[in-house]
Amino acid sequence: MVASGAGMDASAALSELVELSTQVVEVVIADAGGEVEAARTSGDDRARELATVGEALLAEAAVVRPGQAVERVHVDLERGSVVVVRDGERSITATTVPEPTAGLVAFDLRTVLRRLGGAVA
Repeated sequence: MVASGAGMDASAALSELVELSTQVVEVVIADAGGEVEAARTSGDDRARELATVGEALLAEAAVVRPGQAVERVHVDLERGSVVVVRDGERSITATTVPEPTAGLVAFDLRTVLRRLGGAVA
């Protein structure tokens, strides 16, 4: 949903994502160390919390699939979902509306990472 092109600013990419994707509610981009690079959340504490949740989900998924790189996790919750995508250098974690089109949300998140210069396949 987000237009292609590399080198975009992280905040601008998130603004565009939230504007175009009706399924994304909150979103945060974190670097490999878990530090928040950009966020569209209710505040800094919520951004850090969401980044931590994303990293924890990726870590737990890696336990389930040892020896395989985990690039995406999707968890359905009663009031929406959490979708996390990693590209090796960054992760992007989003909360969604209830019953999202998970593949479309993941595609949009991957596109944001690509625009930032990530190498998500």
